[in-house]
Amino acid sequence: QVQLVESGGGLVQAGGSLRLSCAASGRTFSSYAMGWFRQAPGKEREFVTAISRAGARTYYADSVKGRFTISRDNAKNTVYLQMNSLQPEDTAVYYCAAAPSGIATSADEYDYWGQGTQVTVSS
Repeated sequence: QVQLVESGGGLVQAGGSLRLSCAASGRTFSSYAMGWFRQAPGKEREFVTAISRAGARTYYADSVKGRFTISRDNAKNTVYLQMNSLQPEDTAVYYCAAAPSGIATSADEYDYWGQGTQVTVSS
């Protein structure tokens, strides 16, 4: 139903910023809540942030609150993740995901996933 493609990852120094984008195909993008997850080598995939269908509600993991901002543009079928004050512990593959059930923090609620984009933060 939905195909997701992340972009914008790369190498950045500690304290720097990156903006990730997730482009979605399909005409029903606005029917899905969207989320960002990340996975570092040897660790389980963890929730980062999520946004409701119309963008009225957002959730953030405590580890990124105040530093990361999620937003969406339904007219462009795109969700964004602005990451500021990046630290080495933010290094991971970042995944965009779509949830038909609504905004959620559990990966089990997300049915569609992008391929991921690597974010590396050097000290």
